[in-house]
Amino acid sequence: MTPKAIVLFSGGLDSTTTLAIAKNAGYDLFAMSFNYGQRHKIEIEKAKVIAENMGVKEHHITNIDLRQFGHSALTDSLDIPIHRKEEEMSSSIPATYVPARNTIFLSYALAYAEVKKCGEIFIGVNSVDYSGYPDCRPEFIAAFEILANLAIKASVEGLSKVKIHTPLIQMTKAEIIKKGLSLGVNYGLTHSCYDPDETGLACGICDSCLLRLKGFKKIGAEDPLKYS
Repeated sequence: MTPKAIVLFSGGLDSTTTLAIAKNAGYDLFAMSFNYGQRHKIEIEKAKVIAENMGVKEHHITNIDLRQFGHSALTDSLDIPIHRKEEEMSSSIPATYVPARNTIFLSYALAYAEVKKCGEIFIGVNSVDYSGYPDCRPEFIAAFEILANLAIKASVEGLSKVKIHTPLIQMTKAEIIKKGLSLGVNYGLTHSCYDPDETGLACGICDSCLLRLKGFKKIGAEDPLKYS
């Protein structure tokens, strides 16, 4: 029987690469995306296309409302940081941090995994070229894995253990892109921008766009996305 994997999947560059890595490892893919009240739904539409393109067995889109809490430039009326240097990005937690987002997402993935009788959860967090998010650190993932194995019936009864896979966590953005290209990822289908225009074009100046563009430039490849 082919092993199953739950993959947290936004439709962005990192999560699409993670999806490709899980597929290449021989897993049947069960992707989970979230409509959580973010500024735009472009990434959800991209995720649907990519999931179909990559042969995902089941793509579950979960609706939750993090706008009710706000306190993030992605779910509130705060300004998106732009034109920042990498030192600025990593010096403090930015306005685009969504409180407890990865904790919430991983909790949903854990429930989905238990229902699917699956112990493998993939998440595309990265702690090298990252924007200062506390829930992208190795310490957070290690702690959540301990929690997961204390929280579900299968683990408590000794039937199976949960493993949180973070294949990108020690990779630079350039290394992530290079890996994805080697696996045939079509990055033209992905979306990374925090603040696209009304037509969906990426801004090219938010933290996410800048890190993406730098990654492509470093490996001498052209980003297939169009920018405004």
